[in-house]
Order: sequence, then C-alpha cells, then structure tokens
Amino acid sequence: MSKKNLIAGQSGGPTAAINSSLYGVVSEALKHTEEIDHVYGMVNGIEGFLKGTVLDFQEALPGEQLLALTWTPGAYLGSCRYKLPESLEDPVYPKLFQKFEEMNIGWFFYIGGNDSMDTVSKLSRYAEHIGSSIRVIGEPKTIDNDLVHTDHTPGFGSAAKYVASTVREITTDANVYEKKSVTIIEIMGRHAGWLTAASALARKYDGDNPLFIYLPEVAFDQDLFLKDLEKAFEKNCNLIVCVSEGIHDADGTFICEYDSSVGTDTFGHKMLAGCGKYLENLVRSRLGVKARSVELNVSQRCSASLISATDQKEAITAVKFGVQGALNGETGKMVSFIRQTDSEGNYQMVCGLEDVNAICNEEKTVPLTWITSDGHDVTEDFIRYARPLIQGNIEVPLGEDGLPKFVYRK
Repeated sequence: MSKKNLIAGQSGGPTAAINSSLYGVVSEALKHTEEIDHVYGMVNGIEGFLKGTVLDFQEALPGEQLLALTWTPGAYLGSCRYKLPESLEDPVYPKLFQKFEEMNIGWFFYIGGNDSMDTVSKLSRYAEHIGSSIRVIGEPKTIDNDLVHTDHTPGFGSAAKYVASTVREITTDANVYEKKSVTIIEIMGRHAGWLTAASALARKYDGDNPLFIYLPEVAFDQDLFLKDLEKAFEKNCNLIVCVSEGIHDADGTFICEYDSSVGTDTFGHKMLAGCGKYLENLVRSRLGVKARSVELNVSQRCSASLISATDQKEAITAVKFGVQGALNGETGKMVSFIRQTDSEGNYQMVCGLEDVNAICNEEKTVPLTWITSDGHDVTEDFIRYARPLIQGNIEVPLGEDGLPKFVYRK
C-alpha cells in the first residue's frame, strides 16, 4: 500500500487544550510511518488551506519541540470561522479535493466545536459523494461544552478551572471592605451555561460566594433579580453574581441588547457582550449600592496558568484514538468522551466515535434538573459532574525572562 499524508487544522475559538489535541494528532500520526508519510498543518483552518498556507510538522516542530504544544495556549496553527456552503454542488468542494489530491492527503483532522463539526460533516459527505478514500475525523474542542453525544469536551475543564479560581480570587478581593457591594462577573456562554455554572466550584462552604449564578437556560427577570439581591443583603455585605453572556428575558431578548447594539458573526450567531455592564448600572441606579462588573473575556478560554491536567491528558488521548480509528477506515465521525467509574467509584473517561452528522448544528445545554428551582444556582449534580474535569496541574516551563516558554509559529 502506498503511503499517504495526514493533514490537521484548528478552527473556532482557541482554548488551553486545543494545542494538546494538535500534539496528539501529530505525535500519533508520526508513529505510523508505514502508512503516513508527511503530517501537514493547515494554517488558519480550512480558509487558510484554500489559500495554500500549509506547514510540514517535521520541519516546523522537529523532535522534542513538538511537546511544547501541550502547554502552549491559543491555536498554534491559527484558526478561522469559515463556513462551507450548504450545497455540496458549490465549486469550493472540487477545489478543496483537488488540493487534497495534489498533496496526497489520505486523512483529514479538524479540531473544533459545533461549527467545525459542520465542516467535518460536509467534507465527509462530499468525499462519499465523489467516491474519495479520504478519511475525515472531527476532534472536539470548545470551552462552551455544548457538543452533543459526548460527556464533555476538551478545553472545558481548563476553562472551568480558570473561571472557578478567578471567581474565588475576585470574592477574596470583594470581601476586603465592610460596605455593601455587588460584583457582577460576566462569563462566556451564548446559549449553554456550562462555563458560568463552573463558577459554583469556587465556593469553599455552603453560603459562600458566588451567591447568584444565572444561566441562559432559564429566563432572567430583572425585577426579581433586584429583589433577590436586596434579600441577600440582609445576611451578606458583599455579593458576587456570575452571569452568562447569553442570559435573556422571558421573551428571548438578550439582556445585553437592553444596552447595546449586537452584531452577528459569519455563522449568524449574535456576538454577545455587555450584560455585565448593563446589570452593574441597573444595580447602582436601582439599589444605590457600590456595583462593578468584570468581564473575564478571552483570558477565560485559553489561559495556560491553570491548565487542568485531566483536560490536557484527555485531549491527547482523544485524538490518538481518532487517528487509530481513521487508519482503520473510520470517517465522518467525531471522537466522543464516555464517562465511567472504576470499582471504587472514581471518575474515568473512555473514547468512542459518533456520527458527526448527528452532532453538528446541535447544542447541548445544562439540564434544567441541574439548575435550582429559583433559577439562580446549580445543584450538587453539576458539581459532581464538573469537579473531576478540573483536577491536576501542569507545570509550564519558564524562559530566561521568567515568563512562560510557549512555542510560536514562525
């Protein structure tokens, strides 16, 4: 059998673990020298590939340099938010597959979230349509943790750990003064509140901050919110409130839309931000207390300072499983995580393969049974679900300047 080449790309928002996934693909592929000749990377995803920007990993990160991907945040290859046309008759598809043929590509790996799985679906369906032998596999990645048919996604554990740790630090800061205050922390999450829910992990004891957690799965009532704060002030001086960027009222209007114009991205999703600032002003004007808002923004999605060792290990394990599956002929699949427990009841994860067509353009939200009846907290079920995913620390090597020693694409 003649050798073919493998190509991998990254898409969507960066995470603390997406480069660990990339490391897993490349390192596993390089072991299979009898089947795989070159391992290529698409610079800036499928969009960059169409422009001809590709690198060879044996040249870009030779030897032990490849390992540095595992503690480097961001997306080493660069990313994109390029949406392939819905119609498989579009001329972009034969153009792509002609490029695949010219590069002798036998395996295509795409690391990303929901929209990236849409790309995997379209490419695998087109390959089947034209009788191409290219194997197309999706590797999950999203801090939103909103992919269906998988217990969780790489990137979520590290982001959840960062959120919980940062919320605990903000709480410590807010408790310095014995003066009524409300601190509103805005956390990423358009329609799924998984990451905001992780702020509950910051609590050290019952009744600790954050006292209020609002997810987009439940309608947000501004008047009830203010009443809840007033009641909480009877026992607490400093209130920490965590909100998902996508919280909305009963009519479906995003809270951020009360205060700002909202644009859309190339996939038609509203680009949400600003609900924290709106609620800060609302609290200050209606309750007359000190109020401030903190938007965690991009730091929450790919900070290397608090990479979860569990998250990193699982990201690498998943892609190795995917490479082995592709070599065995699997295509049009996404690697999934299946939660198990050992004989002592401890958390374990094993990998599976799921039909990507049943995953793309679907969204997994926090179960309503994991949200308290009052709508502003999560239950112990969520805590038991999330806590194993944030365990373990990664030691990031430091350079001579005393700062993290990351690897960069030149």
